[in-house]
Amino acid sequence: MRNQEFVHLFLCPHGRMLPRWSEAFQEGRAGKVPTVKVGVKLVNADMIWLRLEQELPVAIQLERLAPKLRQIPCVVLSDRPTDEEALAAFAAGARGYCNTHAAAQMLIQVAAVVLQGGLWIGESLMQRLVGATNRLQALPSTGVTEKNETWSRTLTDREEQVARTLARGASNKEIARALGITDRTVKAHVGAILEKLQVRDRLQLSLILNGRG
Repeated sequence: MRNQEFVHLFLCPHGRMLPRWSEAFQEGRAGKVPTVKVGVKLVNADMIWLRLEQELPVAIQLERLAPKLRQIPCVVLSDRPTDEEALAAFAAGARGYCNTHAAAQMLIQVAAVVLQGGLWIGESLMQRLVGATNRLQALPSTGVTEKNETWSRTLTDREEQVARTLARGASNKEIARALGITDRTVKAHVGAILEKLQVRDRLQLSLILNGRG
């Protein structure tokens, strides 16, 4: 199903849709953030987008939506996103985390991943996790006696180069600089790599390439 066929509920202090939210989801609805005394109707919502209040801890804001978070996936929107806030959001039950003012196309991508059961953790935090999995490569692997690199058989030489560089924790710009190609070309290669290897995101790809998947 297309994202437009899902019901997206945007919760924010002013209770109004931002232009980019409306551009991404024409049938999206807005509501005010619930308080202790005033709840929120989540009937027929397939996905919740919660814009954070900057002065209040993310865990408290997500707690207002419990136990609905067990039934409806929630993406946290932050005006000033940080990795630490993202980790707190995921610990509190969020399924995604991104900038409040992200482009419409980005919001559509976030929704597609989350509605398919995945997590959207953002490029900065993703790079930290990918870097961590790369460092794990130096540790003994449990139950694996030799590295399995059958993944590379389905990729072109350039795609393999991109995949190996990505698995070391490099960003798109760093990959482009290292291989002498454009950011757009890197994005195209990454998309092709994920599709060919049937993985959801860079973290899963890194785990496979580093012998942990």
